[in-house]
Amino acid sequence: MSIYDFKLVDIDENPRSMEEFKGKVLLIVNTASKCGFTSQYKGLEALYQEYSPQGFEILGFPCDQFGNQEPGNSEDIKGFCELNFGVTFPLFEKTNVNGDQAHPLFNYLTQAKPGIAGKGIKWNFTKFLVDRQGNVTERFAPIVEPEKIKMKIEALL
Repeated sequence: MSIYDFKLVDIDENPRSMEEFKGKVLLIVNTASKCGFTSQYKGLEALYQEYSPQGFEILGFPCDQFGNQEPGNSEDIKGFCELNFGVTFPLFEKTNVNGDQAHPLFNYLTQAKPGIAGKGIKWNFTKFLVDRQGNVTERFAPIVEPEKIKMKIEALL
């Protein structure tokens, strides 16, 4: 199985496939609007603006599994991200990242790069970096600010 085999639904309820991101460097992030790390949206958007012309994509997956910090519906989440942080990178429907209901993409990511807490995701804004060939190359803890991974992104571009 490859990362490009997964099917997704974006925040506007459109079916999407990871296949459309083939050949790009990806940063896949589970996000939340009411989290202490929510301000990272600003840094993520800055990375996206700087590197997207070179084949870089950020995929944001709102998640409500950690302290109910993503309580809204898709429309609320999208509006919040656009209004407060000018987010233009792709956002997807609210997604479970742990447990029996975890999206298969996140099962794949956590098996490829287990974290300190084992294979699960510990908190919002865990980040996975994927190279142009679809290999999960790095996993970053929520406390790692987006600007701290610029060199890793540049190396893959």
